[in-house]
Amino acid sequence: MFSVIIPVYRNAEFIPELIEEFAKINAIVAERYGMPAEFVFVVDASPDDSFDLLNTALPLAPFKSQLLLHARNFGSFAAIRTGLRAARGDYFAVIAADLQEPPELLLRFLSELIDGDIDIAVGVREGRNDPGMSRLSANLFWTFYRRFIVRDIPSGGVDVFGCNSRIRDELLKLEEANTSLVGLVYWLGFRRGEVPYERRARAYGKSTWTLGKKIDYLLDSVFAFTDLPIRILTLLGMLGFAFASCLAVFVVVMRFMGQIEAAGYTTTILVITFFGALNTMGLGFIGSYAWRSYENTKKRPLALVRTAHAFDGASETTSAPSYIGRRA
Repeated sequence: MFSVIIPVYRNAEFIPELIEEFAKINAIVAERYGMPAEFVFVVDASPDDSFDLLNTALPLAPFKSQLLLHARNFGSFAAIRTGLRAARGDYFAVIAADLQEPPELLLRFLSELIDGDIDIAVGVREGRNDPGMSRLSANLFWTFYRRFIVRDIPSGGVDVFGCNSRIRDELLKLEEANTSLVGLVYWLGFRRGEVPYERRARAYGKSTWTLGKKIDYLLDSVFAFTDLPIRILTLLGMLGFAFASCLAVFVVVMRFMGQIEAAGYTTTILVITFFGALNTMGLGFIGSYAWRSYENTKKRPLALVRTAHAFDGASETTSAPSYIGRRA
């Protein structure tokens, strides 16, 4: 079986088109590969009526599906984890509900996983039809991400991927809070292939992938996958020590030459301010690492599922677990 995971948040306008597109994908998968497909929708406590629309449409859809509703908003990566854990397939793919990634990409993922000698297929954007500022911020974001966090990641970044059951199982074993799912995919290694595509313009609404969320995601990725802040702090400490040493030598020499009768107030304040700021920044960096380590020791589930439905044509089975697994 081929399982497709779709995180849903503020995507009510896309529901009819999603059902139509996935019906086509389901038919092609059955005809071309002789296997069924299922589509796992995970509604991340969306404030619009996405869940109600899906709950009405999926029982009538011509494909197997699951519909899960988070107890609150846990984020798109938590939604993907929830979907991966609930999925019943042998091959898996993740795609956004805003249809900016073409649904045909799912077929290319499946083809690479079945016919190719790979375990993970990642979607690589060759271009993007986004507004100018959004495109600029995204390019800067992924440039920094590639330079300092995951060097193997494509220059345009990765939002969607496909994998086999081995990768799904290994990925779900990594029970880390405040991390990057994409970073974990690359951390796993294994055999990886790239599938190029053209990112489409958003048809409805406005993306919820705001600058603030990008910054939070970037910080999570930095603290989860690199010691860059510690290295920066160490470098600044060394530079500060060198500066203070030179300043001390200068003041002593000037004092012996009679140019300075008493140590200057300005110099003292500058040195105190500089090292005070350096210490404060260092405490912030170390505190960020300590907090993330503490969060991981709590062993809380990354997401709680309030309601879960499974649809198979006209039939429906319903359950309502408190959560799926320990770490959704």
